[in-house]
Amino acid sequence: MNIQSVRLHQFRNYTQETITFPKSIILLYGQNGQGKTNLLEALYLGGIGKSYKGIADMDLIQWDCGEGSVILDFVRSGVAQQIKVILSKTSKKELWVNETKVPQKELVGTLNEVLFSPEDLQLIKGSPSLRRRFMDMEISQVNPAYYRLLLQYNRAVSQRNLLLKQLKYEGGASLEEWDRQIASFAAAIVRRRLNALRKMSFLAGVIHRRLTGGSELLTMDYVQPYGDGAGGITDAQRYYDLLQEHRQDDIYRMSTSIGPHRDDLALAVGGADLKKYGSQGQQRTAVLALKLSELEYMKSETGEYPVLLLDDVMSELDAGRRQALLDFVRGRIQTFITTTEPLIFESMAGCCHICIAQGKVISHGGTES
Repeated sequence: MNIQSVRLHQFRNYTQETITFPKSIILLYGQNGQGKTNLLEALYLGGIGKSYKGIADMDLIQWDCGEGSVILDFVRSGVAQQIKVILSKTSKKELWVNETKVPQKELVGTLNEVLFSPEDLQLIKGSPSLRRRFMDMEISQVNPAYYRLLLQYNRAVSQRNLLLKQLKYEGGASLEEWDRQIASFAAAIVRRRLNALRKMSFLAGVIHRRLTGGSELLTMDYVQPYGDGAGGITDAQRYYDLLQEHRQDDIYRMSTSIGPHRDDLALAVGGADLKKYGSQGQQRTAVLALKLSELEYMKSETGEYPVLLLDDVMSELDAGRRQALLDFVRGRIQTFITTTEPLIFESMAGCCHICIAQGKVISHGGTES
């Protein structure tokens, strides 16, 4: 899978730009604030349908314009395809795949991408929401039905939370319908997460041993801060029963305390919790192993590697981990790297250097595809 070109129209600081890409490693370099990350954001928008920075759709359009667009031409399984994203400040975003308009839930999985940004270095010591998002984005791209299931579950939890607030202050509401729906969705989500986690854990463990020269063993466990404490619950009736047991507490707090939106991943090296006891070096090695395992997992599920987007993360890694990442992707994974330090890649063969300044490509050093 590889992106052949992107056409940007009034997107962020790009007025009108068409950029072609080889299959190799693409280095997007330039000073801060010139548009490198904006370009990466456009590539991510085409694959996922939204900004990875949480920016509203209308704010992706140039400030003095009413609309903008991103068009990606890419190849998947040897077949040329196209994704078009049309943005407007007065109407809803439109997503098109091969000239067919689609909702976002059908876009996900069309062009698979893995993003690695400095925020991902917080995967180990950051909040559980980061680790849940890591799992969910990975599974959703290889299993679009899982993404749709997540949307249904999140809507049900939001509706239940509204009723919890009503019960606290007004009374008279019934949670039965939503409890049944949430229990069913929760069991299905956790079954899929556990199935994916078995594969991801194996792949991450193998890659981690390679990165550490076989001296450390990385393990991953699924954690639920409720229930029986033994792995993940996959029985809908058990979720329903737990929702009943915690109902009064939920009403008091006006939020749902049971379900996969509360779950977490626990990572350990040699049996020691990485979040509590791991050094910064151990944590960063584990994160790198997780991101590389994400690439391998998608390859095992779809038959080809996704596109890799590295947003200014190379400067956050030391020379050894940076080289390990480059060695892993070279020659097999189309990789986009943003950096303000192109000299650290000066000796890297087979790399396409693209210089960005003020929303324009001012130098395009092509390489063999």
